[in-house]
Amino acid sequence: MAKRLLYILALFFMWLPVFVIQKPVFMLYHLDLGDGVTTIEWFEVMWHGLKLDLTVAGYLTVIPLFSVLLSFWLPGPWLKKILKGYYFVMAILVAVIFAVDLGLYGFWGFRIDSTVLFYLQSSVKDALASVPIREAAFLTFVALIYIYVIYWLFNKLILFWTPVKWAKNRIAGSIVMLLFGGLMFIAIRGGVTTSTANVGMVYFSQNQFLNHAAINPNFSLLTSLSKQQDFAAQFDFYPEEKRAEVFNALVPSATEPAPVKVKKLLNTDRPDILIILLESFSANAIEAMGGERGVTPNINALKKEGILFTNMYANSFRTDRGLVAVLNAYLAQPTTSIMKYPAKSQTLPSIAKTLGREGYVADMLYGGDINFTNMQSYFYSSGYSRITSDKDFPLSSRLSKWGANDDITFSWLYADLEKRHPADTTRWLTTFLTLSSHEPFEVPFHHLEDPYLNSVAFTDSCLGSFIEKTKQLPIWDNLLIILVSDHGFKYPASTREFDPDRYHIPMLWLGGAVKEPEVIDTYANQTDLAATLFSQMNLPHTEFIFSKDILNPTHPHYAFYTFKNGFGFIDESGTSVYDNDAAAVLLNNPTEGNDDRLQNGKALLQTLYDDLGKR
Repeated sequence: MAKRLLYILALFFMWLPVFVIQKPVFMLYHLDLGDGVTTIEWFEVMWHGLKLDLTVAGYLTVIPLFSVLLSFWLPGPWLKKILKGYYFVMAILVAVIFAVDLGLYGFWGFRIDSTVLFYLQSSVKDALASVPIREAAFLTFVALIYIYVIYWLFNKLILFWTPVKWAKNRIAGSIVMLLFGGLMFIAIRGGVTTSTANVGMVYFSQNQFLNHAAINPNFSLLTSLSKQQDFAAQFDFYPEEKRAEVFNALVPSATEPAPVKVKKLLNTDRPDILIILLESFSANAIEAMGGERGVTPNINALKKEGILFTNMYANSFRTDRGLVAVLNAYLAQPTTSIMKYPAKSQTLPSIAKTLGREGYVADMLYGGDINFTNMQSYFYSSGYSRITSDKDFPLSSRLSKWGANDDITFSWLYADLEKRHPADTTRWLTTFLTLSSHEPFEVPFHHLEDPYLNSVAFTDSCLGSFIEKTKQLPIWDNLLIILVSDHGFKYPASTREFDPDRYHIPMLWLGGAVKEPEVIDTYANQTDLAATLFSQMNLPHTEFIFSKDILNPTHPHYAFYTFKNGFGFIDESGTSVYDNDAAAVLLNNPTEGNDDRLQNGKALLQTLYDDLGKR
């Protein structure tokens, strides 16, 4: 009995150095993100991270514990064989999760969660396209070494202790093992207090990078998978009456008794519409938005011809969520993506569906894999009747890791618009998602040293050429072009994942349908495009419950964005950012009005998940 108990104890504690060593390796790999971190903070990361390391060690010891319990009654060599296979599988899982997390954190800004499985379900190639080939090869090497070390550790130092003989007192031994299992449950639970193990329990610093470094990536993935279904039960900040009161004040269009007359931006109420979603375009890279000089000369010039919305914010950090925010006016979720659930996403209202009821036809252009993240089913269910994607371009044109570069797709789009004529009685909506300004930023253009800025400059050059040519087409006079980012980008590198600048994006309306150039400084979300556009077109928009008319003076003006299990709320009083994992305010500037901003953000998030649960 003593040997069996010692074996389980040794197994449990052997997992701890396996996980602890991940912390300094993670911090070394992302050393540029940990600028100014002290030696003491390195040790604090490992110390605080032990809480979740103990939890994961407990999970990984459950199967061996029950196997050893069974060996009291059925001893034999079978136990070694089973456990040997178990350790090999666990070594692969632990090593691969760590290596994938190591590579993606620099691009995503949060530890691995179920998002990666969502992308892998669609396409392994596209899911890993953000990581350069050299880095991917290095991470593969790291994973293989890690697998070998873990398996060697358990196979050589633990497995030879595996009990195979009869125990002298099977009943007493079984009882002791079950009692030990109860202690193991405490480790899995995260202690004996009312709160259970959660990602936030390892947070200890104002530096978010240190908090992230302390997280066990296995636990981060496991816990995110466990929270995917019962959406309505999540984020219950307020009683229903309070939630409804706050929410209805934030989006009055849902209860507004009559339309309010707003300023007209267009000279027609039935324009042909081209929505260009600019991949990863951040306001920090655009001079017209107060960003870097010389990166986007074409957008800077076009600002003088169109309507520039200077305080527009993306609702999220990923394309799948940005698409839904723009095209369905549905707030992005901080812990999941509705696009992952076709049965739910197909119930959403959409710009294309609303326009379809007015006789418009909608088509979609994307130079990448349209099956990635369920995009094809999403676009069809959102009202698009024609989709053009990478498979429609010759292989020689698909030179990017993601597919056809923007010079190819902009040329295709122009050729397609050339065939259209203003005399056609059918109005149309075309949506185009660019891709060249996506990691790893490999473009046939070498003008700027920074890879991200260079890719943005490339897309800007393609856009400028396209606009100049399109101006000469007969369709220009009735055309409304809406440029808006799918999401921002963490530029400069010092930008934190939750910072408002990470989500500040451009929106620019162009075309012959625009009355006159204008700059609009009102705070707004991507989700506000639907209500604003349809108000200009004299179309109802009450079904878009999260959308508000930017031009309506009676509507509250604010921006709301979500990051990995957190949100930011911005209005004229300031900015508040809240982390749900840590249940803590990350940013509060100024402190006045903080309570109202946090209340508003929580009510929006609670309403979002209540609605998501019902769909």
